[in-house]
Amino acid sequence: MALISILGGGESGVGAALLAKSKGFDVFLSDAGTLKENYQQTLRENQIEFETGGHSLDRILSSSEIIISPGIPEKTDIVKAIKAKGISLVSEIEFAARYTKAKIVAITGSNGKTTTTLLTYHFLKSAGLKVGLAGNIGQSFAKQVMEDQHEVYVLEISSFQLDRCFKFKPDVAVLLNITPDHLDRYDYQFENYIASKFRIFQNADALTSSVFWADDEVIKSHITKIPAGTHLKTVSFQPNADAYITAEKIQFNGTALDLADAPLKGPHNAINMAIAALAAHEAGISFEKILASLSSFENAPHRLEPCGLWNGVAFINDSKATNVDAVFYALNSYKQPLILIMGGVDKGNEYEVLDPLVKDKVKGFICLGTDNAKLEQHFGPIVPQLYSTDSLENAVIKAKEWANPGDVVLLSPACASFDLFKNYEDRGDQFKATVKHLIHG
Repeated sequence: MALISILGGGESGVGAALLAKSKGFDVFLSDAGTLKENYQQTLRENQIEFETGGHSLDRILSSSEIIISPGIPEKTDIVKAIKAKGISLVSEIEFAARYTKAKIVAITGSNGKTTTTLLTYHFLKSAGLKVGLAGNIGQSFAKQVMEDQHEVYVLEISSFQLDRCFKFKPDVAVLLNITPDHLDRYDYQFENYIASKFRIFQNADALTSSVFWADDEVIKSHITKIPAGTHLKTVSFQPNADAYITAEKIQFNGTALDLADAPLKGPHNAINMAIAALAAHEAGISFEKILASLSSFENAPHRLEPCGLWNGVAFINDSKATNVDAVFYALNSYKQPLILIMGGVDKGNEYEVLDPLVKDKVKGFICLGTDNAKLEQHFGPIVPQLYSTDSLENAVIKAKEWANPGDVVLLSPACASFDLFKNYEDRGDQFKATVKHLIHG
């Protein structure tokens, strides 16, 4: 029996192990860290051998194929050793897609992936289809493929997952936008990151619907990377698009969505809704059904999430905004005076694009992190008042001190969370809890 090794024992790794075992492979899972007890139990119950706290290199290098977690960088010693030996190294997405005949809608982009993925899933599920939700969200794609209960999968795909996709060919391939992100993973070369995102289209053909935001400057300048002959479906502020966005509505072929009635606000969410609607339509659902189901949609937490009202001041949790472009979208979503909380682990951010919006809208700027020097130096000269802290509680207290009725306190960090928090979810949850405590006691 051919050996398949799995590197990384999170949701995707354990799911890949289960699928590989069900397909008759000898399976070995290796995680350099620790495994959650529920994952360990699942592996034991399915008689899948695993190790934690390091990698048995000789055994791994005897594999016919290796499935790698997206969290393991290409520069690690074990990846270098695998490459040197020429062993096939693929993502869970690449592996699992081989074993399903279900339709696949795959969504990538620097910002808006989760919202757009959840919208698309909601549209398809509301139309009565058996839909799986996977990728960076939901349960393991591989495990769902093994269970074989779905007609269509909606996948949120990161650049890290795409890097290890070679024959993956979604029926509907979606690219939302491309802005600098994760550059530390791409040798600080933006072109490398761009190339990674365009891998969503690498196997597109005449049967593929390629959906994208046509006004994105990076996408426009690299449009030739999309193979000729695919069904191009565009969203734009220009009237010749398949989904045309104005200040008041999104116009589709023969029908329209009044944005005043939409559950999500802001120009970026208009784009997300338009792209999700196009993707669902390309998967076989009428625009009438899509728009009828929109009112019942609820977005995931930590994305412009209202989390408290105090003396007429709204507190908004946008912890998922881990890059500059996401903060740009957030600032554009509000007309009220803002107290902006930013900070964390800087990923090589360039903040100049935010300057006009910060000057126009931000009455108070709060730096939240262990090293705030870069934020202080950049924004200090252009904001009326600035406060720096490594305490979330102090940040919220200062925001309350500065705020007047009608203001918005916005946590939109532009940075990773790992200096003070476990992840962006932990940061958002702690912010919500702190706001609740300071408002209600």
